[in-house]
Amino acid sequence: MAEKRYINRELSWLSFNARVLQEAADETVPLIERLRFLGIFSNNLDEFFKVRYATVKRIDLAGKAGKRVLGGIKASKLLEEITKIVIDQQSESLKILEDIQTKLQDHDIHIIKEDQVTRNQQEFIKNFFLSKVSPALVTIILNDLPEMPSLKDSAAYLAVKMVMAEETEPNQGISKMMKSSAKEKRYVLIEIPRNIDRFVVLPEENGKQYIILLDDLIRYNLNTIFNIFKYESLSAHMIKITRDAELDLDSDLSKSFIEKISDSVKDRIKGDPVRFVYDKNIDSDTLAYLMNKMGIDSTDSIIPGGRYHNRRDYMDFPSLGKEELQYEVREALPIPGLILQTSVLKGIAEKDYLLYTPYQSFAYVVKFLREAALDPKVKSIKITIYRLAKISHIASSLINAVKNGKKVTVQIELRARFDEVANIRYAEQMQEEGVNLIFGVPGLKVHCKTCVIEREEEGKLKRYGFISTGNFNENTSRVYTDYTLFTADPSILKEVNMVFDFFETNYKVNKYKHLIVSPHYTRNAIYNLIQTEIDNAKNGKPAGIRLKLNSLSDNGVIDKLYMASKAGVKVKLLIRGICCLVPGVEGLSENIEAISIVDKFLEHPRVFIFQNNDDPRVYISSADFMTRNLDQRVEISCPIYDEDIKKELIETFDISWSDNVKARNHCRGMENPYRKVQGATVRSQFALYDYYLKKIEINE
Repeated sequence: MAEKRYINRELSWLSFNARVLQEAADETVPLIERLRFLGIFSNNLDEFFKVRYATVKRIDLAGKAGKRVLGGIKASKLLEEITKIVIDQQSESLKILEDIQTKLQDHDIHIIKEDQVTRNQQEFIKNFFLSKVSPALVTIILNDLPEMPSLKDSAAYLAVKMVMAEETEPNQGISKMMKSSAKEKRYVLIEIPRNIDRFVVLPEENGKQYIILLDDLIRYNLNTIFNIFKYESLSAHMIKITRDAELDLDSDLSKSFIEKISDSVKDRIKGDPVRFVYDKNIDSDTLAYLMNKMGIDSTDSIIPGGRYHNRRDYMDFPSLGKEELQYEVREALPIPGLILQTSVLKGIAEKDYLLYTPYQSFAYVVKFLREAALDPKVKSIKITIYRLAKISHIASSLINAVKNGKKVTVQIELRARFDEVANIRYAEQMQEEGVNLIFGVPGLKVHCKTCVIEREEEGKLKRYGFISTGNFNENTSRVYTDYTLFTADPSILKEVNMVFDFFETNYKVNKYKHLIVSPHYTRNAIYNLIQTEIDNAKNGKPAGIRLKLNSLSDNGVIDKLYMASKAGVKVKLLIRGICCLVPGVEGLSENIEAISIVDKFLEHPRVFIFQNNDDPRVYISSADFMTRNLDQRVEISCPIYDEDIKKELIETFDISWSDNVKARNHCRGMENPYRKVQGATVRSQFALYDYYLKKIEINE
């Protein structure tokens, strides 16, 4: 029965990445944006292998091959199925890349290989190589080493086969031919430098723009690299290793938590390989030599790929001044009634405000903290941090607050996947400046996104704060859609402050009247909210559930939603990524619809709307409905009490639900069919911008 009730989590994730690939294939998407979607697809795949594939492989290697993973698939079988799907997806992505490159030529943009370099380009390429590339190259001759050096995770390497020349005397041609197969071969790895742009823009010629990939620029200069050797031929093909990225923390009590995380991140370079990708045109003897040298075995995912790997770099494909080949940049809008040029704290004292990035400006979050840092009446600031921007105004505002005598407490999650190094750097910097740092709760990740400040007013402390569905990150706020509630509601902020108390005294579990907090309360609270809708439906009262999530994979919640469907509750699910629930199955989920929207922005907010007999209960949350979010993390779901904001959240959900351009249906077969809805064309992300633009016009 499990196979009928649930879709496997890993396969559902691959289905999500297929939707990203659909965007790269979509001819209505601007060409350069299509290249960037290819980059996102590749980057997603890298992270998938580092984490999810690695986890399944660990299950298999631990002798639990018979253990059934979510969805009823054995670990060994799942590894095989993942590899097959990825090979097919990679093949499709190569076809898409070729199509895009052909179409770019119609716009006078030419991506050339090393054998297409013109005479006019030769000098530029040679000079660029000698001045920029050659000093940065790491070149390793493998024959001279007793064992394979540890290759960097997800770095790209050119695997070079050098067939050495042998001197022959006259009239020994036949002997030479007989010995040719036994000629000495040297195998070399050249690491593609990560500190040089992958796309080298060459000088224009006759109004045409030319780009050569760094890989091919190196290929063009192989003779320069190996000029000290006497060789007969050179061939170079790309390879890449992906390693298990799980952090294994040691138990040394003498080490600080920062030291343990830092050491564990460094140990990733020794992580077991889980994927080996190679150019499918590589010579068979070179491939055999490398796999033997690296000790790659049958439990690794071995992917024959194209000429280029690390296509994640296409996320940063240069704009080349071609605005028509990119999405139109639309300026982030202000929040009506909350003016950045005046005190935002004063505005928030009067009423709650909702921010929806990137449609509206993230500057409100920065302004809130900058104002708090300068305001003499502000006594303390407490904030959770999960992922910060590379150059973070959030961090600088907090440091500024300390310098102005405020007591600043920062809960920073050092285990934020793939951002550990950046978070460690910021943690050390803030610690040096006098910020009080908290490093989470033993056994739990802190994933909630919230801030509370205390300000002295008329001899008493008044709280102001914000609660968000996303990270406090200036960079991602431009491409991730997320809600942030600004409030001075004392009942809400008192409980936010209790969450911070839990960080410091986590042996004590607080009780909350308003917030829903993981790991102690979220699961039961969600069950109860769903049960209320079930009871209402059975009693003939208005009932309905609308959920906007990144992922839905927890069996318990899925079973509860199936119960709601059987009771006649209409359930609408906006699930961007993983969806293990099977919608539309008679007798199980016929009242459940589930769609995914993949478009210009990454859909990131979590919103829960329960009809509640036409008195809707609405929450924004940091938590997806995954087991880890419900039971293994600190998360906050915040109720919305302001009727205008409640209405806004319902309306924006409904706009997204009406999408008939970029919405796909979740289904058992995971084919990602585009959703067909009668009526006017609605592309929800564009419609949402217009919705907020209209709000400004009405407010004026």
